[in-house]
Amino acid sequence: MIIVAPSTDKLCPLAVALCLMVLPVSAKREHLKVVTDANWEEILAGEWMIEFFAPWCPACQQLQPVWNEFAEWGEDLGVNIAKVDVTEQPGLSGRFIITALPTIYHCKDGVFRRYQGARTKDDFMSFIDEKKWQSIEPISSWFGPSSLLMNMMSALFKLSMFIRQCHNYLTEQVGIPVWGSYVIFALATLFSGLVLGLVLVFIADFVFPSRRFSSSAYYQKKHAVEKARRLQQLEEEQEADGEEEEEDEDEYGGREEEWQRGGAAEDAVRRRVVGGGEEEEDT
Repeated sequence: MIIVAPSTDKLCPLAVALCLMVLPVSAKREHLKVVTDANWEEILAGEWMIEFFAPWCPACQQLQPVWNEFAEWGEDLGVNIAKVDVTEQPGLSGRFIITALPTIYHCKDGVFRRYQGARTKDDFMSFIDEKKWQSIEPISSWFGPSSLLMNMMSALFKLSMFIRQCHNYLTEQVGIPVWGSYVIFALATLFSGLVLGLVLVFIADFVFPSRRFSSSAYYQKKHAVEKARRLQQLEEEQEADGEEEEEDEDEYGGREEEWQRGGAAEDAVRRRVVGGGEEEEDT
């Protein structure tokens, strides 16, 4: 049996054609970036346009083709185009306080502004190209995504999503009725509150120990300080009483002098009156 090898002249054009077909596919870049809880800090550097959406949102579904077209121009405009699925990233939903969908944010070197213009590709491009974002007031640092307050909001949203997932698991997978799931969460809340209260009590006792656990030297020192304070207070009261007595004596002496002066004046007037009467009788 003779095997005839294919001609190399026919293989070369075929290989070149296959390479030309594969290279564009492999070289194609993903213009639209996906932001998650794990990589969201990347948006703090450079310029970004970020869309927060949900797959079930009709307005988000209408915006998605326009947003994809806008993302293709991101490299030419020097801006990163990204999207966030709030159903999969509840932490980012709380971190950016997403109350309406879709919500679009512009970020320039960590400074965030909410986009509220028209939602067309040309409007998005002019917003970046003409730097219209400079006329929008940035979000306060208190409500910035990297602030302590927004970190707490992110943790709260994650906790709420975890509780929701647990509720769905108990009702759908385990088969527990809805009211039974509510009872379980109520008991878990009470138990966690008791545990947290005990932890706080232990911390308070450690930082501020009660009297029965304090040393006798501490009480002796405290008693000595209290005794010295009382003695000092008693001396101050005695000095104040002495000063009041001196003031009373001075005041009484002054009044006595006034009385003496007043009596002398009355005697002088009386003598003058008596002397005048005698002179009239003589005449």
